[in-house]
Amino acid sequence: MLLSNRSTDTATEDPLGDDRGSAALEFILVGLLLLVPLVYLVVALGLVQGQSLGAEAAARHVARAVSTATDAADARARADAVLVAVSEEYGLDDVDLSLTCAPSGAACPRAGATLHVSVRTSVTLPLVPPVLELDRIAAVPIEASAAHKVSRFWSER
Repeated sequence: MLLSNRSTDTATEDPLGDDRGSAALEFILVGLLLLVPLVYLVVALGLVQGQSLGAEAAARHVARAVSTATDAADARARADAVLVAVSEEYGLDDVDLSLTCAPSGAACPRAGATLHVSVRTSVTLPLVPPVLELDRIAAVPIEASAAHKVSRFWSER
């Protein structure tokens, strides 16, 4: 009986050759290449979703606050207070607010009219530098709207 030593036996070659142990390295490399964009996508979508919820909340609450006010001065004060509170809560920057009434015609808001509020803002994607205004190019616009019936007790003072 002839004993053979694997290290000196040349008749049986290793089918793996020099690739032994590289699977772990390939797994780590491919995992990182797929994980980094996935994490970036989750963070970016989280920021967009947060701003969307904030814009929607601002539109809804401003519409409700203005439509239940008693006059224009009270409506303006309520809208400003609500917009400041929602902006602080959701971290909204550079909010554009517009109010319209249906049916159009006289002053807005007025008793019995339907008040339409739209809020526009934008969210800058994370890790985009402000060089050459890239942060403005890589911004996602967010818009939300709400409608509410103005109280019939509205006063035109």
